[in-house]
Amino acid sequence: MYTNEVMDHFTNPRNVGEIENADGIGTVGNAKCGDIMKMYLKIDNGIITDIKFKTFGCGAAIATSSMATELVKGKTVEEALKLTNKEVIDRLGGLPPAKIHCSVLAEESIRAAVADYYQKTGRELPESLKKSLEHDNAHGEE
Repeated sequence: MYTNEVMDHFTNPRNVGEIENADGIGTVGNAKCGDIMKMYLKIDNGIITDIKFKTFGCGAAIATSSMATELVKGKTVEEALKLTNKEVIDRLGGLPPAKIHCSVLAEESIRAAVADYYQKTGRELPESLKKSLEHDNAHGEE
């Protein structure tokens, strides 16, 4: 059912925890499945120098959170915003169709944390981020 990569990120998740005084925090959840993800970002000169997550949910939710953190750590904020759930799925070697929503939540939690960072630093949210946050909010209420 799950790939070796999914099982590895579930049993040995990377970047678990919280960051005190995080520069950006994003929390997303899906009422239907019960998965809740919280991402913490530490950003220095526009680079994500540290990222941690806390996820309440199934193994796929934990694995996608772990993979997403690995994919954006060390990247610029702008690069992090380009992360897609498809990229997370591909790097995990695939997910069962019923678990695709977990990868979407991972993508959304990073965008929410970046949006929080922009707001905390008084920066204007890029139009693309505003639109994706509107979509994310609608998705979470499905």
